[in-house]
Formats: sequence, structure tokens, C-alpha cells
Amino acid sequence: MKNKTNRLPQEAGARPSRCPDNSAFKQQRLPAWKPQLTIASVLSSFFLIGAFCLLVGICLILSANSVREFQINYSDKCSECSKLRENTSNWNKECHCSVNFTLKEDMLGDVFMYYGLQNFYQNHRRYVISRSDAQLLGRSVNIEKSYCAPFTTYQNGTPMAPCGAIANSMFNDTIDLFYNLNSSVVQVPLLKTGNSWWTDKNVKFRNPKSYNLSSAFAGTARPPYWQKPVYLLDEEDERNNGYVNDDFIIWMRVSAFATFRNLYRRIGRVRQFVDGLPAGNYTFRISYNFPVSKFKGRKHVILSTVVWSGGSNPFLGIAYVVTGTAATLMGFVITAIHLKLRKKKTYFQK
Repeated sequence: MKNKTNRLPQEAGARPSRCPDNSAFKQQRLPAWKPQLTIASVLSSFFLIGAFCLLVGICLILSANSVREFQINYSDKCSECSKLRENTSNWNKECHCSVNFTLKEDMLGDVFMYYGLQNFYQNHRRYVISRSDAQLLGRSVNIEKSYCAPFTTYQNGTPMAPCGAIANSMFNDTIDLFYNLNSSVVQVPLLKTGNSWWTDKNVKFRNPKSYNLSSAFAGTARPPYWQKPVYLLDEEDERNNGYVNDDFIIWMRVSAFATFRNLYRRIGRVRQFVDGLPAGNYTFRISYNFPVSKFKGRKHVILSTVVWSGGSNPFLGIAYVVTGTAATLMGFVITAIHLKLRKKKTYFQK
């Protein structure tokens, strides 16, 4: 009799074999290296990691503490405007307020102005996805099939540009800074461009192609809560309009926490401000448009310098210090256990 097991799998009617190739990689016969853990290698690893994390953490904390920062809450100081904005029918009425403050020390170097929001939740799932990335790339898309609802079209069918809840709720307060120098008032130059990430400005956001922006956005309408159409966000700089407007791009990067800050302006280092902001009396003049009282929110203006590690945020340094402390303590615990077990082993051997 013929031995059936000698048949080749390539014979007619036979299924191809599903076994992996007889190679060292697919049969897991590659040479492996398994480290042998000794008490010396384990303890040295714990102590080295602990020392490294402690050193880096201390440097980060000292760096964060060297940041000069000034913060002011203007929600209560602009109470009249806040009451006006509680009624949505007053959306087209202008309201201005001024906030005076004093810098006791110079803020040297590059100074950044942020606006901060408190108790504003951007991390809700339906809010986060309420946008059309294809539309923000300047493409012609049917936004009714996107996640922008209910901020897609008006009742007459006119599509919104941009669509979605994120764009509709864009922060729209206008903040100017003035330096009170003796008997004169000098407006501090504020830079409104160059504040967004390069990848956002050049990759993720683009305007529709047309000979001008007004024609590119023809047939669309601004979101309900906006006061201007998207192609007039910056009337002073045509290149900072549409979907590539810096303020709009920064707002579209949602925050993970209810309290956050976004970069608003940079101080132009010219004239009296070539070295930064000198100590003295200043005034914020605010065009109050963004309502926060209905969700019990607060609005802040922050002036801050930066260092090599970023702004005034000690979280990363504290995390390194905690990790380094835990690693060092674990090293001492393992050392104590090892010494105790070695003494017992020596005692029993005697």
C-alpha cells in the first residue's frame, strides 16, 4: 500500500498549507537575550532613575517659578456688560469696559497675552466632533452629512461657514492694552499673527480657492453667534482671514479641561517695549462680547513671559520629582529587604 502521508500538498485538489514557513523568524527560533537581574543591577537602576528624575524635576520647577505672570479676572469688573450679554437679543449692541492695573516689576523678554475661561467645558463628545475638517481645508462638501448639526444650515438652506458648535462658540472679546506713561497714554503694540502652530496654519486649515475671499465664501453665512463673516475676521490683514485666521485656529484646538487659557496676542517689542513690559500703570480696554454668566463662568486676561521649558506650569516638574522620589524610596526598600534576607541566610548557614 502507498503511504498517504507522503503526498505533496501541491497535488491536485489539495488545500494549500497554512503553516508558517520553516524559517527561524516565523518558527521563533531566533537567538534571544534574557538579562540576568542581580541585586547590583536592580539597585543601580532604581537609584540612577531616581537621581535623574529628581534633577530634571527640580530644574523644571525652578524654571517654571522664574516665569513672570500677571492675571486679572474681568468678568466681575465688567458687570454691566455681563448683564447686557445675558439677553441674547442684545447681541448687536456694543459694550466696552476698562480695567486698570499696575505692574510692580518689569516683565522682560517676550511677553504673551492669553485669555482664560473657567467652567467652560469643551471636552463633551458631541462638542468635540461638531466640525467639518473637509470644510476647514477649503473643500466643497455637503456639511449636512457632517457632525456639525444643528449648526449646518439656516432654515432657508444657506450653509454656515464654518459649521459646527466649536466654531459657533468662538471667543470674540476684543482686548487692547494701554500704558499710562505720566500724562500720556501709549497703546501697547499687539501682534495677532504668528501665534498658531505652523502645521495648523499650513496643513490643517486652508481657504477655498478664489480670486478673493468674499467670492470664495459666496452662498454661505456666518454662524449664528458671530458678528462678522469668516472672511472679515481681521479687517486689517487680508492674509489673516477666513479659515486661516490665527484666533479661529487657536480656538478650534479644544481643551481637555474646563479651565484653560488660549494665546491671544504677543507684545510687539518696539519703542518703549523693546525689552518687554516696563513696570507702571496699565489699562485693559475690552469690547465685551462673549457671555459667561449663564454657565457660571469666569474670564481672565493673563500676561506672561516664557522660559526654555514653557510657561508657568509646574506640573511636569512635580511629576518628575514624585517619580524620582518613588524610585529612590523603592531602591532603599529593596536594599533593606536584601540586607535582611542576607543576614538570615548567613545565620542559617552557621
